[in-house]
Amino acid sequence: PETLMLPILLALSLPLPVRISPQDEKSKAEEPEEERGVLVHEPTATPGYTLFSPLASTSVYLVNNDGEVVHSWETEYTPGSMVYLRGNGNLIRGGHVGSDRFKGGGMGGLLQEFNWDGELVWEHRLADDGIHQHHDVEILPDGNLLVLAWEWIPREQVLQCGRDPRAVGDEGLWSDVVYELKPTPSGGAQVVWEWHAWDHLIQDYDEDLPHHGSVPDNPGRIDINADHRDSPPLSDAERERLAEVEAQMKALGYAGDDEEEEEDGPTDSELERMRNPDWLHTNAVAYDPVHDLIALSSPEMNEIWVIDHSTTTEEATGRTGGRYGKGGDLLWRWGNPRMYGRGKASDRRLFYQHDPTWQRGSSGPALLLYNNGGGRPDGNWSSVIELDLPFHPERGFSIADGRPFGPEEPSWTYTDGEEFFGAFISGAQRLGSGNTLICCGPSGRLFEVNTAGEILWEYLSPLGGEQQPGEDHPKVPGHAIFRAHRYAPDHPAFEGRF
Repeated sequence: PETLMLPILLALSLPLPVRISPQDEKSKAEEPEEERGVLVHEPTATPGYTLFSPLASTSVYLVNNDGEVVHSWETEYTPGSMVYLRGNGNLIRGGHVGSDRFKGGGMGGLLQEFNWDGELVWEHRLADDGIHQHHDVEILPDGNLLVLAWEWIPREQVLQCGRDPRAVGDEGLWSDVVYELKPTPSGGAQVVWEWHAWDHLIQDYDEDLPHHGSVPDNPGRIDINADHRDSPPLSDAERERLAEVEAQMKALGYAGDDEEEEEDGPTDSELERMRNPDWLHTNAVAYDPVHDLIALSSPEMNEIWVIDHSTTTEEATGRTGGRYGKGGDLLWRWGNPRMYGRGKASDRRLFYQHDPTWQRGSSGPALLLYNNGGGRPDGNWSSVIELDLPFHPERGFSIADGRPFGPEEPSWTYTDGEEFFGAFISGAQRLGSGNTLICCGPSGRLFEVNTAGEILWEYLSPLGGEQQPGEDHPKVPGHAIFRAHRYAPDHPAFEGRF
């Protein structure tokens, strides 16, 4: 219930049109326009050039710390969310293309590469009736691309995997895939590795169907009913204990008989939420080249996951193999231990999060991420947090019996209470200076903070918004930005150019 509105916000992030009277128009005209551009620029701000692509624009911009556009690219499509620079100055981006089946927030479908002069030098369409690229791409050290995509799972197949039939609509489900693509010079790409979330399910709904087992005893597996179940999953031992207690209560006359009338089922609005086909909505992929790990963000589960990239594609379908011996199962997960039966609703720490990025922590790998914060018990407010992961270079990730994955607390947090809130999109980047660049996406606000949380640079983007919402365009606020990335002045992309 606490996150009911977030998927709706992501898919329909503009308010519905309202009728404005002439008097309203006059009042609106008399209101001062919001100041946009650079609002804060301290001498200690980290130098560099910030890359972003407004969601309601076909342009991509590179701005300096004075807010001046120093370079731009003009494209045919509004963005499929992310944009990045290669070392040679080429731009990697996703283009938003429509689909008769997939209609979720973050839609891409077309991967493109432009050179510095704006010439399209490579393109790959990953969009058909069964597959559609979305949200994010990661450029690997060898030039390959890690790509997120939805794959369509028909209703009949979903039911055979143990999902509660009430939570499956006619559309079935869109499950997430990670592809590693090797671009071919003439266009297109070769899939050289892949991981499918659908290969790593568990369910305790029907013991006669595949993947049946104890959810708490298998934290590396994804509960196919986790996104809609009313109560957390139980271990086999807990089920046996409750069955014994129930039998004792019945024997003493404290429990009703088996023919007692069942409670009312879910409401129409609850059923609609349960049947959302975009059940994971993975919105970010990040690669750790030191440990060959991939981080994924599932805001529908309110969790960050880590999987092993060192597996073969065959090993990635199973539970063995790879550097860490777990195959394609989740090596670590954090944010909402209720999803795997090792916590309560009150243990939830992530609220529709975005943009995990790998860092070097105090004793090993760490993750920085934007915790959007809608539906928190104490109000709606965003934070940026850093997590030191419970990792051993030889043994991998540790977890105690019956306990959730650590850490118990973030090692660093930035927030400004309710003054800082972006319910959807958004991200954070740790800069070479140790400061953090934050993108509060819905408002197009970019700002840099130091470790003490002091704002050293702040920019409210005046760019974007020239594309009107339409049938093939995401409905987003005019200046909204999915994510921004600052590149240092000595980045190889700028050699001989600035």
